Amino acid sequence: MAAAPPDEATLQSRINEATNPLNKETDWDNIKGFCDQLNNEPEGPQLATRLLAHKIQSPQEWEAMQALMVLETCMKNCGKRFHSEVGKFRFLNELIKVVSPKYLGARAPETVKKKVLEIVYSWTVRMPDETKIADAYRMLKKQGIVKLDPELPDDKALPPPPPRANNIIFEDEEKSKMLSRLLNSTHQEDLRAANKLIKEMVQEDQKRVEKVSKRLNAIQEVKESVSLLSQLLEGYSKESCSQSNQGLIKDLYQRCEKMRPTLFRLASDTEDSDDALADILQANDNLTQVINLYRQLVKGEDVSKDGITLPSQPAVVQTPQAAPAGGPTAPPKPMEELDMLGKTLLQQSLPPQSQQVKW
Repeated sequence: MAAAPPDEATLQSRINEATNPLNKETDWDNIKGFCDQLNNEPEGPQLATRLLAHKIQSPQEWEAMQALMVLETCMKNCGKRFHSEVGKFRFLNELIKVVSPKYLGARAPETVKKKVLEIVYSWTVRMPDETKIADAYRMLKKQGIVKLDPELPDDKALPPPPPRANNIIFEDEEKSKMLSRLLNSTHQEDLRAANKLIKEMVQEDQKRVEKVSKRLNAIQEVKESVSLLSQLLEGYSKESCSQSNQGLIKDLYQRCEKMRPTLFRLASDTEDSDDALADILQANDNLTQVINLYRQLVKGEDVSKDGITLPSQPAVVQTPQAAPAGGPTAPPKPMEELDMLGKTLLQQSLPPQSQQVKW
């Protein structure tokens, strides 16, 4: 068997120590090390969720409970990249298996199942933007696995997320009517057309979710870069600044410059809400300020009249939507991620005749 990649081996060793059933108390050193490691590695969130899922499904109660503690700690300390990975059907499916009688629920300890449901519910309250988590929780309610919303230890006063009567992909009234007509037909060609329409509606929703995710990730990246560069420029002096810090300052400045066209594209393409545009404009203002500060302190330029503004009405600005060079790789195709949870959600959101559609 081939050896595990170095990054995975490190995460593997840390999770093994942090969840060791022989631990007498919580191993905070390895939990923190696990969080730091996944933050620092490009593929850290993907590796971490896979390792965590395996440990959470352990029949050893203490091992599974420690893994859930690691998961909660990571959710509080590891930011948007990790949140996005946890919010995918791929990971949510693994949690659902722990509480579902059809999978591991029959043998999983009650304390573990209770904790899993509490955690998933807490995410629907604290991270409403991760829509697949709310979908997963609603499915557990429909199946009777969740009978009452659990109480949250830290946030009992928080209201539950607003309910959605139907899955958002079926809120297009015209398409929903067409789909209903096709599903009520006895002709095979109509059923094939219904299947195709369902897939198109899923893909449209996936694009919407990816668009929101891209915006949130970009704003978060700007926030982190601006914060760090601002700290390094505080009290900056070329004579006293170390060579390594000068290199880091330059790298951060270049990263900030690269984010300018990204924010412009996002502003031009944002139609969701005024709040979304306001967030982008605020991020741009912060970016402009720190870039000007760098040019003034490090380059000695006069930036009193310099700046960059984004359009106040982005809908009229037409810009290519191609991804920038060096950007993230293409996400998995929408239908590939549906798996058990996605297909169940689709079937539950449709009339009974939808069962005739072949996946």
